[in-house]
Amino acid sequence: MKVGVFLLTADPNTDPAVVAKRAEELGFASFWVPEHPIIPIQFSTGYPGARDGRIPDGAKRIADPFVALARASAVTTTIQLGTGICLVPERNPLLLAKEIASLDRYSGGRFLFGIGAGWLREESEIMGGDFAHRWTQTREAILAMKQLWTTEESEYHGKYYNFPPVLSFPKPAQRPHPPVLLGGSSKHVFKRIIEWGDGWVPTIGSAEQIRRGRETLNDLAAAVGRDPKAIPVFAFGGPGQFRDRAQVDELEHAGANHATIWLKDITQTGALNELEELARQVLAR
Repeated sequence: MKVGVFLLTADPNTDPAVVAKRAEELGFASFWVPEHPIIPIQFSTGYPGARDGRIPDGAKRIADPFVALARASAVTTTIQLGTGICLVPERNPLLLAKEIASLDRYSGGRFLFGIGAGWLREESEIMGGDFAHRWTQTREAILAMKQLWTTEESEYHGKYYNFPPVLSFPKPAQRPHPPVLLGGSSKHVFKRIIEWGDGWVPTIGSAEQIRRGRETLNDLAAAVGRDPKAIPVFAFGGPGQFRDRAQVDELEHAGANHATIWLKDITQTGALNELEELARQVLAR
């Protein structure tokens, strides 16, 4: 059972390279960062992570995830580097494919492509997303990127993305490409994972939900001839979750392969201190 950490990259004085390096030294398996390219001044969509629907101040000041992970990759050698999550409909897949391939190449194949379709309608629409059909758009973007990652001369023809044969290099270090890990807990996420994804990144509150999701994935995978063991589950904790070894062990017994702990302190000193404490509470046996 691997354990990683998630840093809300909202403090301009907190260097993700410093935090990721210390996380690797302490034995954490992965380092994750989020994405919100913009936050509209006016919006009516409620934030799903809070009862009052208000977006936390930190979520309004997030750094670019690929710049943050590139910094982290330069000072680490083994820790995996993940987006938790990348808002795919808000990015051009030709540019995103190159960013991911470059990061995966330079990091030695350590990138984990956690993805989502977004919850903030106003942000998505400003950035060019079709919010009502955002998962359809996300699927097309992923299929287009897979072409760019795996073929010498790449082309894709769909509703949202349509391009003739092009050259796109470098190719990722991981073959055939970095794992595409779908966030979400809706009834549709499991079918999407089986059809065009590689793993599940649920942000949910209980091991029982992990267990039920794992069973659904196993059944769907077996039905189409996919090996269920090749579909990892990354349990993604919210603030305050998975803070001791017993909770992590419970997730493992439920079928998770990897747990990610949200660092509550976004300041550099605070995050480093929190890493030390978590290592004692979660990694030590």
